[in-house]
Amino acid sequence: MKLVFVGADHEVTGSCHYLKVGDKHILVDYGMEQGVNVFENVPLPVDEAQIDYVFLTHAHIDHSGLLPLLYARGFRGKVYATDATADLCSIMLRDCAHIHIMEAEWKNRKARRREGVEITEPLYTMEDAEGVIKCIVPCHYNKEIEVCQGVRIRFTDIGHLLGSASIEVWLTEEGHTKKIVFSGDIGNKNLPLLRDPAYTKEADYVVMESTYGNRLHAAENPDYVRELAAILKETFDRGGNVVIPSFAVGRTQELLYFLRIIKVERMVKGHENFPVYVDSPLAVEATGIFQDNRWECFGNEAMDLVKEGINPISFAGLKLAITSEESKEINFIDTPKVIISASGMCEAGRIRHHLKHNLWRPECTILFVGYQAVGTLGRLIVEGIDEVKLFGESIYVRAQIRKLVGMSGHADKDGLIEWISGFEEKPKKVFVVHGEDSVCTEFAECLKVEHGFRTYAPYSGTEFDLLSGKVLYEAAPIPVKKKTKITALSGVYTRLLAAAGRLLKLAEKSEGMAHKDMGKLADQINSLCDKWE
Repeated sequence: MKLVFVGADHEVTGSCHYLKVGDKHILVDYGMEQGVNVFENVPLPVDEAQIDYVFLTHAHIDHSGLLPLLYARGFRGKVYATDATADLCSIMLRDCAHIHIMEAEWKNRKARRREGVEITEPLYTMEDAEGVIKCIVPCHYNKEIEVCQGVRIRFTDIGHLLGSASIEVWLTEEGHTKKIVFSGDIGNKNLPLLRDPAYTKEADYVVMESTYGNRLHAAENPDYVRELAAILKETFDRGGNVVIPSFAVGRTQELLYFLRIIKVERMVKGHENFPVYVDSPLAVEATGIFQDNRWECFGNEAMDLVKEGINPISFAGLKLAITSEESKEINFIDTPKVIISASGMCEAGRIRHHLKHNLWRPECTILFVGYQAVGTLGRLIVEGIDEVKLFGESIYVRAQIRKLVGMSGHADKDGLIEWISGFEEKPKKVFVVHGEDSVCTEFAECLKVEHGFRTYAPYSGTEFDLLSGKVLYEAAPIPVKKKTKITALSGVYTRLLAAAGRLLKLAEKSEGMAHKDMGKLADQINSLCDKWE
């Protein structure tokens, strides 16, 4: 009976854990890495075709995004997930496949213009996504399920995303039973639509996340509605737009909930009829799924509205952009407006077009409402970068950059401690995963020293025997090899700066003059930049 840590170990994304019990091979999550990849992950301990089951905590791509790849490489087992997670995966995995296909096509168009560049294949196809979606077995919360002889599971609402769950897993081998609980992503309390995280009473072992294991959110009950209304008024008074990079599933629906309150209570004086554009086909579909699963997943506040016949995530002035034409038209509408678009970290999708049209405008506001992973465009903007490159064009950052501090689907440090303290008897071991390198170590130490838990923050490749309670193999971190960059200390860098200075002076002298060779030089420079990016 063995547990192997594969992904999101001392990293925030790419969750994946492997279980072996008897002759069964099981994965808990199989997520995609997003943002900067700090450490190399070990390969799966067995071929993909040998995996019998996947237990999925929730639908976010950093937990589910590699399932189509698993299918492409031979997996034909069953994926167990809650009803709402199954519904969300049906749209999110298709959307992810579409993005991979479109990115491959874009790279190949560029490659055809240059010799010696290999053709890019998408990570997986739409057929792979549709294939693994058919493998999903929808499950109800709080119902114990016998997966096969020796394996039982139960999903518990963890309040992070519609359908998100911690998973209780009972494993039996040679007459011995051990219980291991995978926390998944633990939700923040008092979210507008979802229930608070539920607690689990007992376990031999716990694998828990630590995304915010070293920080606290804002005040205990922050008034996001009033704060958002103030940002809208300030921006609309300047004549600008409020552009919100938002995850299509979860955060967008929370924002719609807040905006409905702002609209109903007419909180933006002088701009009461402001339009709100949701520019994401995925977000539109997800909003429908939220409605379909409201009875099982919504919290008390939202359910009170539902019982009154009120849709808590819809209101007058809400406009949905589905087609690319509808998306493009938004930026040609002069009326100050709210634009909610994916992706939440600005790494792909339609949000990049809206940033191109609004980042350079000082009257506009770019409002961040969620975690920005290291290395993402969103993180760079939040940290104060002056200029970004979008679609091959340099864009100055002149808009107001704001954050709704503490607005997160993740529990903060106190919330994490509260969840693990819900166990009536301390588990034999708490494995701390799904956090940045130092955060994993720091949070594991906090639980150990301040709260008396036996903790361990494993790196990818670590193997643990669940029967004996011993580490079979302690893996060391394997840093990702980075490309050598020109640094300010190098002679090449100095020469390059000097040459650029001379070129700039020459270009200034030539302004307004016809100069065929200068035009040719400009084309060559642009070609080199494209090649080196």
